[in-house]
Amino acid sequence: SLQAGLAVLLKAERLFHSSYHSQAVHIRPVCRVTHQFAQLATCLSLVQDASCLAVSWELRQTLTVVFDTFSSGQGKKDWSLFKMFSRTLTDACPLASQSKVYVDISPKNKEKELLEVTPPPTSVHEAIVQGDKRTYAVYDLLSPSLFNTSRSLNVQLKWKRPQDSSELPTPILHAQRYVSGYGLQTGEISTLIYNTHPYRAFPVMLLETVPWYLRLYVHTLTIITKGKENKPS
Repeated sequence: SLQAGLAVLLKAERLFHSSYHSQAVHIRPVCRVTHQFAQLATCLSLVQDASCLAVSWELRQTLTVVFDTFSSGQGKKDWSLFKMFSRTLTDACPLASQSKVYVDISPKNKEKELLEVTPPPTSVHEAIVQGDKRTYAVYDLLSPSLFNTSRSLNVQLKWKRPQDSSELPTPILHAQRYVSGYGLQTGEISTLIYNTHPYRAFPVMLLETVPWYLRLYVHTLTIITKGKENKPS
């Protein structure tokens, strides 16, 4: 059973009623570098190198969930962990060497006074994401002071004054996807990817989840960019 750490939020009833969820398992070989080989290249190159004496297997599990809190919250942008997962965080996983929650508190139009995140984060982190400067409130679950005042952590983000419900920020990269036609001959999947950045191009990795009633033929795949066909790699 899931009793500690971020895993306590993984309540199937809430996850499967979200707008989108995706689970993935990544396994790759990683060379265990000894002191005598430390001056060589990266671990990935050592895996293919004959000098790599021992290889470990790295397991990485990811879960991506998208909640539409704007529509479920009657046009309000406010959210909390309890509203999304029906649970709060009680402690960190005892086996974890690192356990953190990042909350994007980057204000629109530099209006910092509009955002209120509670409780106060243990630290604030700034990073450049897709050419824009983003600010994150960081909650370190391994910090002793985080659970001093309360035995549970319910991160909440509120707007101090009402926002225009019709004005939702458009992401720089966003996509639309639809299925048209039917059967093996006329059925097709169309995915439209938009980049609204005024001048910058971004590499895109597209992962398609194919409905069971469609069969894909790779030779029919076409990619069109700005009206011209773009050969896929």
